[in-house]
Amino acid sequence: MIKTVCVFSSSSSAVDSIYRDTAVELGKKLGEDGFDLVFGGADAGLMGVIARTVQKNGTRVIGVIPRSLAEKGIAYQEADELIISNNLRDRKEIIESRSDAFIALPGGFGTMEEIMEILTLKQLQLHSKPIVFINTNNYYDNLIAQFETGYQENFAKKEFKELYYVSKSAEDTIDYIKHYTPKQLPGKWF
Repeated sequence: MIKTVCVFSSSSSAVDSIYRDTAVELGKKLGEDGFDLVFGGADAGLMGVIARTVQKNGTRVIGVIPRSLAEKGIAYQEADELIISNNLRDRKEIIESRSDAFIALPGGFGTMEEIMEILTLKQLQLHSKPIVFINTNNYYDNLIAQFETGYQENFAKKEFKELYYVSKSAEDTIDYIKHYTPKQLPGKWF
């Protein structure tokens, strides 16, 4: 049963309001539907927006932030649980173990690196949890096109399109997670 949802998102506060609106919409849906949030632990950008919105809508927020970033004073101190990890690698391991599902809002290098690791772990059959890219403003179109190139060039099996779901909205994302059933996929190697 899915209870905790990880959301990877941007720490930038300079992004267009369309991205903040999506984070608010997602935070409301997570809270209204009773999902606790696991996130990167910062009070900056979309990370802070989603954490505050989830709490306002009645569910718990678990932040996981590396000590080096917490020392910069950017930790979301209002988290119901704030975990200070030793470093970024520890942070990812904690987040992965504490989450039942993963969502990537639009984000920068960190967001993409984190969701790609989760995707790789699923490809290697080390977990079978749902993974969703929320494609606000077609943000992930080029990444999904790169995945398609990988399938066409046999760097990954075409069946691996089933490892993730590309969504246009928070409502669609939550619906996917609520009805998620893991699929049996082939092993990674050709």
